[in-house]
Amino acid sequence: MAHGSDTRLIVLSGMSGGGKTVALRALEDLEFYCVDNLPAALMPQLVAAISEGRGPHTRIAVGVDVRNRSADLERMPGVLSHLAGEGVKIDLVFLDTRDDVLIKRYSETRRRHPLSTEGLSLQDAIALERKLLRPLSAIADRVIDSSDLNVHQLRRLIATEFGLAGGEMTVLFESFAFKRGLPADADFVFDARCLPNPHWDPKLRPLSGKDAPVREYLESQPLVGQFLADIERMLDTWLPRFESEDRSYVTVSIGCTGGRHRSVYLAERLAERFRSSHRQVLTFHRELE
Repeated sequence: MAHGSDTRLIVLSGMSGGGKTVALRALEDLEFYCVDNLPAALMPQLVAAISEGRGPHTRIAVGVDVRNRSADLERMPGVLSHLAGEGVKIDLVFLDTRDDVLIKRYSETRRRHPLSTEGLSLQDAIALERKLLRPLSAIADRVIDSSDLNVHQLRRLIATEFGLAGGEMTVLFESFAFKRGLPADADFVFDARCLPNPHWDPKLRPLSGKDAPVREYLESQPLVGQFLADIERMLDTWLPRFESEDRSYVTVSIGCTGGRHRSVYLAERLAERFRSSHRQVLTFHRELE
């Protein structure tokens, strides 16, 4: 069964620790239907089901990595070729990273490599992973070296460098902690440290600005509502000016002391508000990710 000409499938693969999850979240923010670690045999069924449910303008992203069985990875090129023959626009994006950077990232996070359960050292697991993913890296449409990219830069790259913005300006609302420094790429910076702080309530302290009790607390504070309205008015005035200058990406950063409560809440609220006027809206919470 042929798919509509506007059905688009992005397959994200790459080295574990290279940023695939970050990239998949960025695509999800851009309203792609995202599925991680999907077996190759199920990919045509997923595309058919989502295309039927979402209409002619279907955007799907699938994460594929070494957690898939080796036979499944070897089958993937044939599956993608079949889907392309059915009229699906496919981009295979491979996130590569230098071995020394991967070792450092695993050391800092203390996460286990997916292949370490087989009794391999980290270095041997990385080498085996490269071998298993060779069928995909060899046919990738785009290879991104994420070795020198932070999370924020990778999200920006996914949104701007690969035709995902569709000619429209992308707006990123980012939360951060002032104690860890200003975001390097911010276009607007707002300081929320003057607002009531949920941190001082022991029940709210372990939560974040995404949690309902924190949202309810902040929404009950008149100053928070006024602060939010002032930012909205400013952005309503100046975002169109950025668009008229053919800017493809604008970052709005909101900071507070710890980057967990006030700034996260405000970034989420602003994203909700501006999704009504901008199709490409991302959120990123630096201290939560």
